[in-house]
Formats: sequence, structure tokens, C-alpha cells
Amino acid sequence: MDGPNSLLLAVIGVTLMLAGYFLYSKFLAKKVYKVNAEFKTPAHQFDDGVDFVPTNRYILWGHHFTSVAGAAPIVGPAIAVIWGWLPAVLWVTIGTVFIAGMHDFGALWSSTRNKGQSIGTLSGRYIGPRGRNLFLVVVFLLLLMVVAAFAVVISGLLVAQPGAVIPTWGTLIVAVLVGQAIYRLRWNLLAVTLAGVAALYALIILGDRFPVVLPEQVLGMTPEGFWIVALFVYAGIASLLPVWVLLQPRDFINGIQLFIGLIIVYGAVLIATPTVVAPAFNQNVPEGTPSLVPLLFVTIACGAISGFHGTVATGTTSKQLDRETDARFVGYFGAVGEGLLALGAIIATTAGFQTLAQWEEVYESFGSGGVPAFVEGGANIVNTGLGIPAGLSATILATMAVLFAATTMDTGVRLMRFVVQEIGELAKVRINIIAATAVVLVIGVALTFSQGADGSGGMLIWPLFGTTNQLLAALTMSIIVVMLIRKDRPFLPVLIPMVFVLVMSIYAALVQLVSFFRDAEWLLLSIDVVIIVAAVWVLVEAVIAMGQAHRGAKEPEDDVALSDDEKLPLDR
Repeated sequence: MDGPNSLLLAVIGVTLMLAGYFLYSKFLAKKVYKVNAEFKTPAHQFDDGVDFVPTNRYILWGHHFTSVAGAAPIVGPAIAVIWGWLPAVLWVTIGTVFIAGMHDFGALWSSTRNKGQSIGTLSGRYIGPRGRNLFLVVVFLLLLMVVAAFAVVISGLLVAQPGAVIPTWGTLIVAVLVGQAIYRLRWNLLAVTLAGVAALYALIILGDRFPVVLPEQVLGMTPEGFWIVALFVYAGIASLLPVWVLLQPRDFINGIQLFIGLIIVYGAVLIATPTVVAPAFNQNVPEGTPSLVPLLFVTIACGAISGFHGTVATGTTSKQLDRETDARFVGYFGAVGEGLLALGAIIATTAGFQTLAQWEEVYESFGSGGVPAFVEGGANIVNTGLGIPAGLSATILATMAVLFAATTMDTGVRLMRFVVQEIGELAKVRINIIAATAVVLVIGVALTFSQGADGSGGMLIWPLFGTTNQLLAALTMSIIVVMLIRKDRPFLPVLIPMVFVLVMSIYAALVQLVSFFRDAEWLLLSIDVVIIVAAVWVLVEAVIAMGQAHRGAKEPEDDVALSDDEKLPLDR
């Protein structure tokens, strides 16, 4: 029996997500978070030109979106379709509209209302000191998973898709030039954007024509090992630079590039209208595939709901928010962009193959598929729909995946540096940014190469990413609930999704616990226990804090006005 036309899935999914932004996010902005355009944001209160920098909302959206996106909204859906396309589509669309957008918007708002403090610090204020300490443990482990695993994923893609090497590294030069043009030379934003995107796609064409294949040994390392070291060096340098020099412009250009990539994919779907060959519900999943519930809800994390977004929103984005009202566009619409990417990954991996038999060859075991399936299936659709050569189509999609993984990796290093400094403060030890960054790089590199020179250790604790990520999202929402109760605001739009995500995440963590014990995976078992205990402990503290907030005096609003002199020239 033939499946549905992929165009129908695209139209329904895109319509629901855009309706979420234009309708539901307005409700959140007006009734729940009550954002104020005149509120003096931390970017203006503590403007230091390095971390606190008032930023045009379109540029900030690009930074935030590409930092939170990474490869995860491709990897998760591209693996989860093994259960069938329908559960994946439902979770991505409903999750984006009612959970991810609300969570990202709320995390950004909560930090903006608290001097740009990180989610770990906020947990100390709204839940208590014990909650803060345990929260930092969860955040640190999650960031370590992201930094190490994404280094491995990117290196693997650079080796498998050598055409992506030139655009991946060439983008850094383009980003630095874009940053200088916007902040130093004050050139027109639209003109700079067009020039930057044109340069990026020129690099993609150049990379496709001149692929860079490394020899078997580079400075005594394998090609994968060499790229991993290079990525950590780059991430360390990028995390130390002022955000406007590289981070913001690179993420902004990458964000525009992603939307162009999405237009290419969805445009090809519109023209080619390929049929979905994968089953709606897969009744013949390969042996060893875990149950759909609860694993679907942690396999697809980014693209439906992700705790990592809260660390980015409160770690870097809140320090750059020009106006509080921009949080709706940056936070909620950033989640919509990621949902669109996840939906595109679902379509590419279920309609990008000619037959069900071909699809089943790719999805022969749980964990197969992933980015390679997205690149292969998506390239087939783009080639058929738009006539772009298959090789160039694959390079475009592979470059898109690499660039987003890289933006997440260097943002992750920056966020880990903040966490290390916070841990130092708790221990009454002052750690400067150089030392904190060095600590992060040493731990990250040590984990990545712990299993051999190929960097496979970077994936060692990755199986715990989904559950840790979703638990962090639930804990972040618990902080937002406490804030809303203290301010006497509606809190059910946050509390209900929080309970659902929490139940599914703990359920998944317990399922994995049994699996790790059965397979004698003692390291994963130990870390899983630590994460479960920390999450449940923070939850108990949060429930107590909710009760105290409900019974206590309500928190007054702190609407410090933003003067005309402090508004960005583009917004005056």
C-alpha cells in the first residue's frame, strides 16, 4: 500500500508550526510572560562588548537558532522514523507548538528578568542552593555530551563528505568579515546578508568541485582525529572571542543559509511530490529496537523539546537581547525553525528512497539512518525536484549539517566555561575565562579520545543525551512555573507540558538503566543513576518551591525603563 504524498505532510506541518508562532506565542507573550518593550534588558544593563551586547533581533535569532539547532534535529528524527513516520510527525509538530516554543521563549524571558543569569543560577534563586548544585551537575554532563559527540559527528561528516571541508572552514572567514561590516563599518544589514550568503554558497560550489581528502596519517593522527583536534582548537578560540566578532555573524549567516536550505528541500518536495515509502507505524521494527513509548520522546529531542535550548537561551542569548519583546521572535520562532528542520529530516528519510525495501536496507537496526540517511534521501529529492546534481545536492545538505553542528559545539564550549566558573564560585575559587576554557577543552578532548585515536570516545556517553536533555527541559520548565506563580501569572501552559516531559524522561531513563545493567555498561549505568537522582532531587525541591510560592507574597514587577539612547540604531 502506497504511503501519503510527502507534500501533504509538509503543508500540514508547516501550517501548524506557523499558526503556533502567529497565534499561540502571542498568547504567551501577552498573558503568561507579559513581555515589556521598555524593560531594560541585561544587554543594556551590563553592556561589556564581549558577552553582554545589545543585538538586532534578526542577528540574534540567527545566533540563537543555529546554536540550539546543531545536528540533533536531523539525527533524532532521522533515527526515530524507524517506528514509523506518523509518531515522528505528531511529536515534532505538537511538541514544537506547545512545548518547545513555550520552553525556549520562557527560558529566555526568565533569564532576561534576572540579569542574564544562567539556568543553573536561576535554579539557586527559585528552587534553592541544593537544587542549584544538582542542576549544575545535569547541565555540565549534558554539555559534555554535546561537545564531545558533535566533534565526532562533524569529523565523520568531513571525512565522508570531503566537499563540505572548504565551506565549513571558509565560513569562518566570511563570518569575521560580516561581523566587521555590521559592527565596525555599520554597513546596511540586508546588503551584508546577501553578500555573506552569496559567499557561503560560492564556497559550497567550490567545495563540491574541489573536495579535500586527507591522507591516512596527518601529524600522526587519523583524518578523524585531526579534524577533532582542529574543531576543539577552533571552539576554544571562538568561545573566548567577543560574541560580535565570530559567534553572532557566523550564526546569523548560518541561520539564513539554513532557511535557504529548507526552501530548497521543501521546494523540491513541492515540485517532485515524492511518496512516503516508510510505514506510518512500523509493525516490523528490527530486532533490538526499544519500545516507541517512551523512547520516541527522548530520541526526538531537538525539534520537539530540548533542555539544551534553555542553557543557550540563559547562557548567551539573554545577554544579547535588545528588547524583551524580541524574546518571542528569537525564542519561539527559533524553536519553529528547528521544528521545520526536524520535519524536513522526516520527509527526507521517509520519502527520499524509491521503495520500502530500499528504506528497510537503510533502517536495518535501531540507531541506523541518522545524518547519512538525511543527506542521501534529501539529495535524491532535491535532485529529482530541482535538477541540482546529486553530488552537489549532497554537499549542500552535508554542509548544512556540519555548520549547525559546529555552531552548537562552540556555543557548548562557551556555556561549559560559564558552568565551570559557576562551580568555581560555589567552591569559592575564582577561575578566569582562560583557565575555565582550558578545563573544558582538556575534559572534552580526554573523553573524545578515551577509546582510541579515532575519537570514538566522544560517543561513549551519547546514549544518555536524549534522557538528560529532556530531564533538563522539564527542570527548566519547573523554574519557569515557580517564577510565574510568584508573579501571579497563568502557569498551566508550562506546568502541563512539564509533567508530560518529566514522566516520559524518567520512564526512559529507567528503561535505559535496565538495558545498561543487562549489557554490563557500568559507566553508562553509573552516570544514568547520577542523572536520575539529581533530576528527582531537583524536582522535589521544585515542587516544594512551587508550594511556597503559591502561599507566599507575590513578586513585584521590575520594569526598569530603557532610554532612547540605549536603543539600537536599527530600532529607533
